[in-house]
Formats: sequence, structure tokens, C-alpha cells
Amino acid sequence: MVIGLLQCDDVAPELRGTHGNYPEMFEVLFHRVDPSLAFRVWRCLDGEIPDDIEAVDAWLTTGSKFGVNDDLPWIAALEAFVRALWAAGKPLVGICFGHQLMARALGGEVAKSGKGWGVGMSFNRVTERADWMTPWQPGLDLLVSHQDQVERLPEGARVLGGSDFCPAYLMQVGEHFLGVQGHPEFTRAYSRDLMALRADLVGHHRVREGEASLSAPVDDTLMVRWILAFMRRAIQRRENAPQAPP
Repeated sequence: MVIGLLQCDDVAPELRGTHGNYPEMFEVLFHRVDPSLAFRVWRCLDGEIPDDIEAVDAWLTTGSKFGVNDDLPWIAALEAFVRALWAAGKPLVGICFGHQLMARALGGEVAKSGKGWGVGMSFNRVTERADWMTPWQPGLDLLVSHQDQVERLPEGARVLGGSDFCPAYLMQVGEHFLGVQGHPEFTRAYSRDLMALRADLVGHHRVREGEASLSAPVDDTLMVRWILAFMRRAIQRRENAPQAPP
């Protein structure tokens, strides 16, 4: 399987030497589960938007320091691309910013949470068991760094998991779009360094809480298994769908 990575941010220069950039993070994590995967990267943050939805088997959108409501040309262009993927039945998985972009592109709403920043480990209940959730477990705990959240779901979406802090944490739209607010690609070390870098912005008390949460186990590998199972199922469904007459 070839996955197209829609890159929406770079790791801060101060942290890149230690932790690498986001494409490397995703590749290292996904290759732990399936070393045969291939990745192609489009730097959407530089205006590099794919011109062919069939260039890869499935698409994956990274997080970003930008917000989906920011008035930036590349975000509007990426939204249009997301809508094209939706119309074509092409599989897409959105991570954090990508999760929110998916919701907004399809008619949902995203806003800054009144609860403030979510950082460190997030603890979530899985409220609906989908057939691609193998192996199954009733919780999904991932590292996060966000203040925006999906406030209103797009039509056809359903929440599969969340928490009191972030109710729409895990979302499926139709049979080929999946969004998650957490960052499976983050390591604890990167999360700690990112919180330290953003402490003045996030708030020092919230950072202390986030740092304390890092001792908990993280479901990063499980989330990748779920993502790959979801992608493969969506690809198969699309291949088996009846073809429209010419």
C-alpha cells in the first residue's frame, strides 16, 4: 500500500535535530506495524496540493500549528482536495488538524475549546466498536497538542470515541473518512519538549499536568493498526463497488 502524506506543518527548528520532522515520525511509527508500506509526501503548507487523487492508495493528513479556520490559501485548497476525495470515495485519515479539516470541509464546525489546551496524554472511551478495530480495546489513549476541537459533526459522521474534555475525539464519516484528535506519531519525549517550547502559550499549570500524564501507556501502535485496517477495508469496498455505466 502507498500512503500519501499531506504535510501541514514542520517540527519547530529547535526540536527537529532531536526528533526529526513529521514525515519521518509517521514513517517510523507505521513501519513498526508494516515495513512494506510506502509513503509519498506533499508539502501542503507550501501550497503543494496533489493534482491526482489516484496517485496513492490512501491519504493521511498531519497535524499543524495552524488552525483550520485560518484564512490561508493553502488551507482552502486542501479543503477542496478533501472534498474531492470524499466525492470519489477515496480513503482519508485525518490526524489532529487533519481531523478538524475533514469535519470543516464536509460542513462541520471547529472552534477553540473553552476548556483550553489539551497537552500530554489524553484518555478516551471508545463508545462504538467498528469492525476495523482489531485488536479491540475499549479505550484509546494518545498524546495530544491542541486547543481547537470539532464542535459540530458534518453530515453522515458519527463519534466512535471521546472524553469529557474532547467529546468528538474519534470520528468516522461514511465508510472512507476517519479522523482522530490525538497524535499517534508523537513520542513522549517529543511531547515533553513541545510542551516546554509552548509553555508560555499553553500555560505552565497545564504543562505540569501534561508532563505528569506522560507516565501512562500510549496506544500509538494500536491506533496505527486501526488506521491501516480502516484504509484497507475502505480500499477494498471502493474496488468492489459497482461501476457506473459510461
